[in-house]
Amino acid sequence: MKDRKLHVLTCAHKLFIEKGFQATSIQDILDESGIAKGTLYNYFSSKNELLIALFKTLYKNMEKERNDLLIGQDPSDINIFIKQFELQMETNRANKLISLFEEVIFINDSELKDFIQKSQLRMLRWVHQRFLEIFGEEKREYLWDCAIMYLGILNHGIRYYTLTHDKKLDIHRVVQYSVNRLVKIVEDVAQSGEVLVEAESMARWVPHEGDKELPLPHAISHAVSDLKKNLSGCVDYERLAELLDFIQQELSGKNGTAPRRFLVESAMDSLKGNKDLASKGGSDFKKLQELLERYMKSHD
Repeated sequence: MKDRKLHVLTCAHKLFIEKGFQATSIQDILDESGIAKGTLYNYFSSKNELLIALFKTLYKNMEKERNDLLIGQDPSDINIFIKQFELQMETNRANKLISLFEEVIFINDSELKDFIQKSQLRMLRWVHQRFLEIFGEEKREYLWDCAIMYLGILNHGIRYYTLTHDKKLDIHRVVQYSVNRLVKIVEDVAQSGEVLVEAESMARWVPHEGDKELPLPHAISHAVSDLKKNLSGCVDYERLAELLDFIQQELSGKNGTAPRRFLVESAMDSLKGNKDLASKGGSDFKKLQELLERYMKSHD
């Protein structure tokens, strides 16, 4: 995004927080950003379009940070999900997204309504995908119901917790409580065999995103996790797992530097020569190679 356009979004966001979306005029944004009206309308055709662009920018940054938490981690670890959701809620709080969202949700604008609905479905789809990773394919048919119930517990928990605690929100407590309830619900629903919302019906509303459409850090974590499962029991498993963990560590940026291509390629070359990997994880390894190449190209 052009620096000037980002500057306009930053100024508008500041005004929306201070005055509210509806109380902020186009002239207010022009005065705050110091640009001409014609320049503003080159970027955005209306204040609603500007708001949508702001939401998209904030969501994109949040989703990247959220998905980066999976690098080097086991996608089935529910504690990573908790950290991801806490990060999301901290982002929402820091940017006043919930109050802004609540202010505009009833505005009679078809484009804005469509964006809000798609954003809600996108969140539901992400939660459902994470539940698949955490609870397993055998519970797939119940997990749309569980994703819906989890978001309901969480959202109402936030509302009434803040109402009864002088508007102070303990994010960790609310998320942890909601996840604890969710774990029990998943087991209960799976045992009962009851399904309220069928997967086929949800597929029409929330199309499935294949692995190629997943954020790269997320897809790479999947590929590494699958490889480890396939290689479990191999004589050389510890060394192979160590190499795979090293690759994810390098991509995570936790060493304080950008991913070092030559180190990642060296680790991949070491993996290539292993006979067990060729026989037990060939297709998964090929998939990992493709994902890593895409990741490196995106960082060139």
